[in-house]
Amino acid sequence: MSLYVYLEPDREMLAERGPEFQAVGGAIVHSMAELENHLPRYPETLLVLIGASIDLDEALMFTAYQRLQRPMIGVVLIRRSIEPREVIRCLQSGVRDVVEEADWDGVRQATARSVDVSKALSTSIRSGAEIAPHGRIVTVFAGKGGCGRSFVAVNLAVALWAGGARRVLLVDLDLQFGDVAIMLKLPPDRSIAGGIAMAGRLDEPGLRSIVTPYRPGVDALLAPGNPAQGEHVRRELVLEILDVARPHYDFIIIDTPAIVTDQVLAALDVSDWFVPIVTPDLPTLKTVRLTVEMFDMLEYPRDRSLLVFNRANTQVGLTTADVEEAIGMPFASLVPSSRDVPISVNQGEPLLLTEPLHPVSRAIRQLADRCAGTETAPEPKRGLFGRRKKVKR
Repeated sequence: MSLYVYLEPDREMLAERGPEFQAVGGAIVHSMAELENHLPRYPETLLVLIGASIDLDEALMFTAYQRLQRPMIGVVLIRRSIEPREVIRCLQSGVRDVVEEADWDGVRQATARSVDVSKALSTSIRSGAEIAPHGRIVTVFAGKGGCGRSFVAVNLAVALWAGGARRVLLVDLDLQFGDVAIMLKLPPDRSIAGGIAMAGRLDEPGLRSIVTPYRPGVDALLAPGNPAQGEHVRRELVLEILDVARPHYDFIIIDTPAIVTDQVLAALDVSDWFVPIVTPDLPTLKTVRLTVEMFDMLEYPRDRSLLVFNRANTQVGLTTADVEEAIGMPFASLVPSSRDVPISVNQGEPLLLTEPLHPVSRAIRQLADRCAGTETAPEPKRGLFGRRKKVKR
């Protein structure tokens, strides 16, 4: 049985990298034609690693086709150098990851990550035949303004969308001062306020009439353009919207205000994941600690909280360990500080779309993997697919 395939016509590269690939049971092919003949014989294949000498257009055509025919197969693409525009094309075609040829540790991590995703997809496809689709709700929360909550929510929605692999709804529950419309450059013509008149009888066509499409597969339910309208959005309407939306989306990401409102509590009550945001300053630490205690009082399971440390590399005298100890919970994702974040916000384009390989984008994608139920990346210096290298004695 061959679960992994490495396409590489370059004999010198094969002599250097091929033995490690074969040691974990991977098959090697030398041309795209040979690869296309191989896959029907091994339908259980989970990974295709494509070498740098393969033409990019040919690799992307292959990936787009496999995405429809064999969605469990993950494609990892090796390039001699990485251009941001090419990376965006790759991700839109369905490539799981793009790695430079010289970064073999990066290849190891990318292949392990892709196999984890494929295994998770395999499980969800099997279970999906027995149960109706039920979109997962992820609520992003911070009890203090300026923590990057909306930035995380917007980019998390894009990461979970995965270039069209999933359907995602982004809901702005900051009903007075929501920023999602600005951060995505969306017209404020439709908003959650449009659902007020349909309260108690909202259906799927009614929901469609109030959401704003952003990308094929990504919709946004914006906050009202007039803050006064937000006062008429009741808890019951929020629950009704989420109930109607769940069968039609894989994920619903909810951005919230910096206060606990009745509408926020309604969203938290039905959430599958809670994403509290913390930054390295004492007022925020206090607020997040109080938030965690509130979650405990409401009996929200701690294993459904994915704590995010935003601006984690800021040198202000607080280490990651200090913050984790103060909050009493480990971090699910460490998002570094970067001047590119406010630039992307001001441009109205998610950083994960414009710079998918940026360290901030990688951290958000790691958070998305946790929300989707896939395992996190393996530690560096391991073999392909996360296996430990054998030590020569």
